[in-house]
Amino acid sequence: MFIKEDFMLHSKTAQRLFDVVKDMPIIDYHCHLSPEQIAKNYQFKNAFDLFLSGDHYKWRQMRTNGIKEEYITGTAPDFDKFMAWAKTMPMLIGNPLYHWTHLELLRYFGVEEELDEQSAERIWDRCNELLAKENFRAKGLIEQSNVEVICTTDDPADSLEYHREIAKSGFKTKVLPTFRPDKAIEIGADAFVGYIKDTGVKSFDELISWIDSRIDFFSSVGCRLSDHALARVPFAEGNAAAVFEKRMSGAETDAKEEEIYKTAMLRHCAQRYAELGWTMQIHIGALRNNNKRMFEKLGPDTGFDSINDMEIAEKLSRLLDSFNSDGGLPKVILYPLNPKDNYVIGAMIGNFQSAPTAGKLQFGSGWWFCDQRDGMREQMKALANLGMLSHFVGMLTDSRSFVSYPRHEYFRRIMCDLIGGWVEDGEYPCNLPALEKIVKGIAHDNAAEYFGF
Repeated sequence: MFIKEDFMLHSKTAQRLFDVVKDMPIIDYHCHLSPEQIAKNYQFKNAFDLFLSGDHYKWRQMRTNGIKEEYITGTAPDFDKFMAWAKTMPMLIGNPLYHWTHLELLRYFGVEEELDEQSAERIWDRCNELLAKENFRAKGLIEQSNVEVICTTDDPADSLEYHREIAKSGFKTKVLPTFRPDKAIEIGADAFVGYIKDTGVKSFDELISWIDSRIDFFSSVGCRLSDHALARVPFAEGNAAAVFEKRMSGAETDAKEEEIYKTAMLRHCAQRYAELGWTMQIHIGALRNNNKRMFEKLGPDTGFDSINDMEIAEKLSRLLDSFNSDGGLPKVILYPLNPKDNYVIGAMIGNFQSAPTAGKLQFGSGWWFCDQRDGMREQMKALANLGMLSHFVGMLTDSRSFVSYPRHEYFRRIMCDLIGGWVEDGEYPCNLPALEKIVKGIAHDNAAEYFGF
């Protein structure tokens, strides 16, 4: 196996720092794991079910490798789909999926050979043998991963029954909901009117009351974060109630009207989050469902999204400033999908920092297409150049996979290599107590303090 103890660690200092953080617990404050699967302690059917079912990162690369859709999301037998992935693996030089997959195979299944067409059947059998065991069900995989807290992603209308069930079960890992109100905010979406009608809401004032009641309910179940996905950063002032009434009447709304509504909703939510001490996550810049034919066939989140290149600085500034002027600026984490915006975000967060929270506004870890070695390094370098890397709340999986936790190891190696390199180059003193505090903070301690779980 090419993954050795010094994997991605290019200096003695990097190796020493990684030794300090490698066994620290994981706080996965943003992911897409299924609370139902955790509550029911789901048993995976086989290695395809674990590694490939629902993983659109892998599906994209299989398509790029010329694999037919039958062997990706189609009706081919699970083993044949796993074999198609094994055929794709050797072609992924330079792609993080090559590292992630082998870390998953090594850390959970003890597999020390590379996955390819020749090894696929042996690895399939090895994984399936272990997946039949109790400690390889959903909860067992979480426990093996040393996960302290998981924050899932949940619609405001969710009953959170599975979160409550998990809490009552005595499961050691905290599994907490995250408030994701996109369906109530994306007023231009085709599904908006139907979604609002399903809530029983009939006016804008009733909508605000409903949102408030759901925020309070989520808080009662332990929620500490919200999450908002913004294709474009909105900022416009006007009569949001009139826009809402127009849309609910069946009329189309224009871009300016939609900005008015979204701005009002975000400002209200931000104020409530600030009152409760929540953190507001804002993910910016995904260009979704680009392939209309495949969207109509497979639906969203199937591997046909990419990076938008919209300008974000001015409206983001005005939006954050409006939160602050309302007296409702919560802790905020900003995740740009386009790396062109790294310095925009790195500089923007400095405008709104305030005591007593260290790093109240955060530049989030490399997200989605930036969730790889260069993306992570560039995000941390921009944050270090423009702000304070030492207060960074670190890595998250943003994943639907129960074996994605080696991504935290991957991040910790990259982080320790970056900082260790600065020390080796004479750009920071080899003050080990100070360095250890910094890397332990980024790996775990900063998140524990920041979110207040």
